[in-house]
Amino acid sequence: VQIGIRSLGVAEAITGFWAIMAKYWFLFSAVTAIKMLLIPTYRSTDFEVHRNWLAVTHSLPVSQWYRDTTSEWTLDYPPLFAWFEFALSQLARVFDPEMLKVSNLNYSSEMTVIFQRMSVILADVMLFYGAKQCCYALFRGSKKKKSEDHSERSFTLFFLLVGNFGLLIVDHIHFQYNGFLFGILLLSIARLFQGRNYEGAFWFAVLLNMKHIYLYIAPAYFVYLLRNFCLPQTSRGGGVSLQNFRFGRFLSLGAIVAMVFCVSFGPFVVMGQLGDVMARLFPFKRGLTHAYWAPNIWALYNTVDKTAGVVANKLGLIAPLGAGVMTGGLVGDVEHTVLPSVSPPVTVIITAVSMLPALWSLWRRPQGGAVAFLRTVVFCAYSSFIFGWHVHEKAILLIILPMTLLALLNSNDASVFLLISTCGHYSLFPLLFTKFEIPIKILFMLIYTVYAFDSLSYLYRLKKYDKDSIYPSLPLLSPMQSVYVVGLGVVELYRLVIHSYLPYSEHLQFLPLMFTSVYCALGVLSSWLLLCKQNLLVRNTRNKYD
Repeated sequence: VQIGIRSLGVAEAITGFWAIMAKYWFLFSAVTAIKMLLIPTYRSTDFEVHRNWLAVTHSLPVSQWYRDTTSEWTLDYPPLFAWFEFALSQLARVFDPEMLKVSNLNYSSEMTVIFQRMSVILADVMLFYGAKQCCYALFRGSKKKKSEDHSERSFTLFFLLVGNFGLLIVDHIHFQYNGFLFGILLLSIARLFQGRNYEGAFWFAVLLNMKHIYLYIAPAYFVYLLRNFCLPQTSRGGGVSLQNFRFGRFLSLGAIVAMVFCVSFGPFVVMGQLGDVMARLFPFKRGLTHAYWAPNIWALYNTVDKTAGVVANKLGLIAPLGAGVMTGGLVGDVEHTVLPSVSPPVTVIITAVSMLPALWSLWRRPQGGAVAFLRTVVFCAYSSFIFGWHVHEKAILLIILPMTLLALLNSNDASVFLLISTCGHYSLFPLLFTKFEIPIKILFMLIYTVYAFDSLSYLYRLKKYDKDSIYPSLPLLSPMQSVYVVGLGVVELYRLVIHSYLPYSEHLQFLPLMFTSVYCALGVLSSWLLLCKQNLLVRNTRNKYD
């Protein structure tokens, strides 16, 4: 759409607010139409998870929501999301009341499928609103010559957010409500960019009470609001004076956050069930890694341990390994064979320590404003994903979506975005393992990735290849990074074709998943190190929109 507008000059012929908004609505409508075409596709167990939550919140009293164990897919989201499911259940009974019976396990009538799929699609209106608010907050109209550039960047950002490949396959094939939740996050970020800090804090508090995974980025919110809003800068050097502490602002922020938490958790505190809720939200017995290892440091750690165990077993140094040790696809607490086992407190400490440099930088340099805050959000998301306990592969979106905003502000950040979005999105491929979805996910990812590279290279006025370099490379990436991105195609070729022709492939069914996790983990770690180098170790001297 954007390329057509650019080449045909339609943008210059159509003026006015409604014409501009029509362009955004057209894109959102086109993406929505694609989502509706995906209704008959594969559904993961998350579909039954949310159907069960509809039944639990509709059929059982509130006192049983976090105690019912009829299904193995018990309610383990914060209370506000439970009330969201309750609201959906009032509509669900119009489509098929049978889906609201707790005893109807794995129920998936045609009307049930249509209702649940459409509920996700309609909830994505929040994603549209949050994305549009971010576009407005980051690229407001300017009297400078950059107004046209702002329009280009705004639409590119909107496309990359609303058309995000990860959200498309995770929500509308695999099945979840991430687009709705990320819409709230984007709205919160937009409000902070607009200086409407109370609203930003309110929406983030709501988000925390919808899905607690966003606790990962809560430190960035706390430090930013405390330093920039409650303890503003008193000198160019960034000095801090407690005499200027805005106690009224601090109390107001605290009251807003406390109000949201009281509404959410209050009823369960009164019923004496806070412990039940917390046990569901933080199940540390699930193990260090998920059944499919998220591409982080622990995927590499597990691989080293697995390889060392096999070698040690061949040498007769240890007893034969169990078939399901870390690779059997089970979710549970397991012990490492050779390397020391990792406990939850260890991951918490490592995660917190890895966040400190970015948080300290945000505290020391408040003049960075909302952009520095956004970059710290990305750092916190990175730290939690790379070093966290039992991280799901879908949590990579918590890095990619905020990083999308930064990519439109700075070419250095655009380079990091292209690297992390490409390897991060590819790491989601194993979620869709049926043959019917193979061409769909490959096609959608290619479209999104090609658009990202093309649009960002155009915005930063880059040539396709650097003539001064001996080796060709992709836009905004180094030759080494380009080789890595192309290597993702080799990994997919191995998963789809090569592995099945290997000897003993039936006994090494875990190998393609492990190979995918390890290769993507290298990309995630390298993009994190690149971000650290650009923003923490070396002062980033490039200007906005460079």
